[in-house]
Amino acid sequence: MAHTKAGGTAKNLRDSKPKYLGIKLSDGSHAKPGAIIIRQRGSEYVPGKNVRMGKDHTLFAVTAGIVKFASRRRIRFDRSVHVKRVINVV
Repeated sequence: MAHTKAGGTAKNLRDSKPKYLGIKLSDGSHAKPGAIIIRQRGSEYVPGKNVRMGKDHTLFAVTAGIVKFASRRRIRFDRSVHVKRVINVV
């Protein structure tokens, strides 16, 4: 009666691919039209002048220029103050 013994199960062998999120062009660097500035989940950084947001919240440059980071204060409906980081291409 030849048979093999029961093998154990292997756990923790599956993993997701890295998403490579983060800042791609830093403050003061040159951006070409269509250059990706930030890949992010959610709108932690918001687009400013000459910057647009893709459907996955990626910020990219519309025109050529220099990347500038700034912050903007927003007052919400409940009168609380919220600071958003804004990215411009000038």
